[in-house]
Amino acid sequence: MYVRDAKNREEVWLLDHIESMGLDDTAFRSRDYVVAVDEVSGQKAGFGRIRIHRTDPEEDGPDAVCELTSIGVLEGWRDQGVGAHVVERLLEYAGDEGFDTVYALTGESAYLARFGFRRIDAEQLPDPLEKRREEKRKRIDPDAVPLAIEVDRFRMPERLREAFKRATEQPEEEGDDESAEDFGIDPETATYKYDTGR
Repeated sequence: MYVRDAKNREEVWLLDHIESMGLDDTAFRSRDYVVAVDEVSGQKAGFGRIRIHRTDPEEDGPDAVCELTSIGVLEGWRDQGVGAHVVERLLEYAGDEGFDTVYALTGESAYLARFGFRRIDAEQLPDPLEKRREEKRKRIDPDAVPLAIEVDRFRMPERLREAFKRATEQPEEEGDDESAEDFGIDPETATYKYDTGR
């Protein structure tokens, strides 16, 4: 398992999974994403994004702010360190781009807290993220709270580092077959158009 930059041809795959997971697709650009890939099967297991907000779109000045967003792990790959490694790679990228602090606006604050993210007051958010927080709460995540981490304070739980090395797709749990009772039909008294053998 490894994490790499997303490719342009993965745009449809990313958008499909972002939509199915109810994640944020605002200002979508596939080049902002990284993808976790199983090196044996080539299957994609997860993804995430860093979004850079600028008050002046032409400059990377002191007003540029880095946001971690749209972290998603496919069902069969969860609880194996995939999301943790996506977050780690994105924070490395942010550090390489010169950001000391990365922000997140999410209702899943407990997940990010295990890596060193801390909750901050909304008043501590940089200007570009104040409006973003309100939009996100209205549109897709009503429980979104602001978090921040200094890039050099990221910590990976050893359990997740080891799990990632052995990650394999887990079969999805199959639900029970639907029965007539699931639809409010009493099979003892119902009549059928065709002979069902009952």
